[in-house]
Amino acid sequence: MISNIPILKVEGLTVYLGKYLALRDVSFQLEPGTNTAIVGPNGAGKSTLVQAVLDLIPRSSGSIQIFGRPITRLGHLRQQIGYMPQNFIFDRSFPISVFELVALGWTKKGSWANKLAAVEQALMRTDALHLRNQAIGTLSGGQFKRVLLAYCLVAPRQLLVLDEAFAGVDAQGTAEFYTLLNQIKQEQGWTILQVSHDIDMVNQNCDRVICLNQTVVCSGTPEFALSQENLLATYGPSFTRYHHQH
Repeated sequence: MISNIPILKVEGLTVYLGKYLALRDVSFQLEPGTNTAIVGPNGAGKSTLVQAVLDLIPRSSGSIQIFGRPITRLGHLRQQIGYMPQNFIFDRSFPISVFELVALGWTKKGSWANKLAAVEQALMRTDALHLRNQAIGTLSGGQFKRVLLAYCLVAPRQLLVLDEAFAGVDAQGTAEFYTLLNQIKQEQGWTILQVSHDIDMVNQNCDRVICLNQTVVCSGTPEFALSQENLLATYGPSFTRYHHQH
């Protein structure tokens, strides 16, 4: 059942990285079941915003609530958040298989048979079951993104946060991933917050857009937020919009 309580509510968020003002007075909220993209130029604070929302870095002022609770008092509800970072840094020689990595996302109590079934179902859903015995260090960028999505899918989640999750994936792979993501969103009732540089893909696949440049320049539907006027206000006069060729 979808609640009327916002999945995420950010009010007056300000973040300093040392003496550098990274975010200033950022406010927005995510309604249940929506797919919201954060767009903006390099250095706009997009990744900083995601990290602050997840309580990975300290904030200078402002409040963050997830599922109606302060971020510092989520407790077991943290397990309801899936996170795919832009760069997943690991030792590529570390001997862990795709199956073993996805199994780490299982948070339920239950039998090994239940865990096995959940992992295989998640890998099947993300078209990665054939990779189950492969070492994660041997995966391509696109394959690894699918495996990370399976990790998020193996246990119930309410909020999925993607920080440039499609970086390093070609246009066709990105389009396929968005299709898969939207299918799973509909099936699972996920609320999605994603950082993206791909304006066309955001326009085609997201419900809401936040234009960010240290503070919120504008927010709304893709039709409104991604208008030429708002993009120029966000990116500056040198902005040129790139369109995919299909």
